[in-house]
Amino acid sequence: MIKISNLSKSYGKEKIVENLNLEINKGTIFGFLGPNGAGKTTTIKMLVGLSKPTDGEIKIKGKDIEKSREIIGFMPEDPYFYDHLTAIEFLEYMKSLFTKQSESLDKILGLVGLGKAKNQPIEYFSKGMKQRLGLAQAIINDPEYLFLDEPLDGLDPIGRREFKEILLNLKKLGKTVFFNSHILSDVEEICDQIGIINKGKLIYCGPVKKFRGNKSLEDAFVDKIGVQNE
Repeated sequence: MIKISNLSKSYGKEKIVENLNLEINKGTIFGFLGPNGAGKTTTIKMLVGLSKPTDGEIKIKGKDIEKSREIIGFMPEDPYFYDHLTAIEFLEYMKSLFTKQSESLDKILGLVGLGKAKNQPIEYFSKGMKQRLGLAQAIINDPEYLFLDEPLDGLDPIGRREFKEILLNLKKLGKTVFFNSHILSDVEEICDQIGIINKGKLIYCGPVKKFRGNKSLEDAFVDKIGVQNE
């Protein structure tokens, strides 16, 4: 389980995340939603240990971040690659950074749909292929918990469908997936639960159907955020 208790982050007098409380069950896909500047990326950075909270506590499988790094994987919004390397060379380098042995690299590349491109230099990869490679590096250590920052951003409809199928397959393998996205139709399709943050504060956490009622998730989200920001 991921347990976030009274989590806050401030830069000077500006509060980015304020008193956030969340519990995410193991083996689920959780969508973290909010308008631009709501605090989503800041929260993810705290969850993976890239930023320290001003206040509050994060527990992943009952452990502090410093003691849970081997069981988490992270894909940033804009993954950086060494473009002169091939996909397999890049993953070999990433694998060397972990003490835990992962699945074979060929299996990982096959899982994300890059098996046929493993010997191709990354500089020739499309946006969708780079997103897949970003996910591959996030699962290189066979993590139990995955944190993905806008993983569907910039993908065409076919790429988004394939990426969603990959996330659902990871769930079947027992992974817990925490991701944020502005593409609410995709969130509605694959997420077990959602959390919505606005101006740094959590305004909803629970099942998608309970939040949207008889509306689409997008319409319910726009209505809720519109009222909040009036």
